Amino acid sequence: MIMTAKSIIIDCDPGKDDAIALFLAMASEDELDILGITTVAGNVSLELTQKNARFLCEIAGRPDLPVFAGASSPLKLPLVTAEHVHGKSGLEGIEVVEPKMPEQTRGAQQFFIDTLSMAVEQSITLVATGPLTNIALLVSKHPELLTKIKQIIIMGGARLEGGNFSPSAEFNMVVDPHAAKIVLNCGLPLVVMGLDVTHQVRANKARREQIKNIDNKVARAASALLDYSHMQNNKRYAELGAAIHDPCTIAYLIKPSLFQGVECNISIETDSPLTLGHTAVDYWGVTDKPANALWIDLADADGFFQLLNERLERF
Repeated sequence: MIMTAKSIIIDCDPGKDDAIALFLAMASEDELDILGITTVAGNVSLELTQKNARFLCEIAGRPDLPVFAGASSPLKLPLVTAEHVHGKSGLEGIEVVEPKMPEQTRGAQQFFIDTLSMAVEQSITLVATGPLTNIALLVSKHPELLTKIKQIIIMGGARLEGGNFSPSAEFNMVVDPHAAKIVLNCGLPLVVMGLDVTHQVRANKARREQIKNIDNKVARAASALLDYSHMQNNKRYAELGAAIHDPCTIAYLIKPSLFQGVECNISIETDSPLTLGHTAVDYWGVTDKPANALWIDLADADGFFQLLNERLERF
């Protein structure tokens, strides 16, 4: 049986875990056809997320992948970044040099328009690993193109795990909750991978050692990024290892059997200063709100790292 690769657009804000998500996607050409990469301000400024995405493509030997700059700030709020987590460059742990591949002259929105206009119905998957600003702008300004989208895979939100940026909110959601609200209500099939599942996928010492033993340029970069994440999160997570958030979205597309979830309604708080960005996941169906997403809450962590190692060995 011949398998057709899924056509995807990756919308990201690299970021250490975005980097590993990109590596995993770029090593999986049989399953994933990357049409382009769009960047958004989030973990660091748009200038840096754009630079980092191109730099990561070059490390992975994929300078052919076009990278398009998107939104430099959230829809309504001032930009909040996470240099305290990802370092000043966004990719602390490795040396980031100026990439040779150019930034595309078209912006992210024009790329969305051009690509979706030419696509057949329900043929393209959007993978969002940063704040949802770019996707929300597409949804709100070009609803006529949404029929071309098969599904949106989102890293963001939390239920049982509370939050990693505030006591009640995950970073991607709290940076642009108004964008998240638009996307959650867009009517397209959504798969949402929040902290409840990504906190199960941890790069402990043994798993980091396995990656460190893979002798190629990309694996060495991934190893250095994971080592920095562990060092930076050591007081919080001790020997559990830092959670690997964004690559879960790509792993889901490559091997969905690694994950389990529940169809339910997800709403987001956009007004309260105390709980801004909180995702209210109606896991038990206690409201009459219809399900709008598949909420992933269980991962096979050993299977995830087996997949990641196998793909990193391909470089």
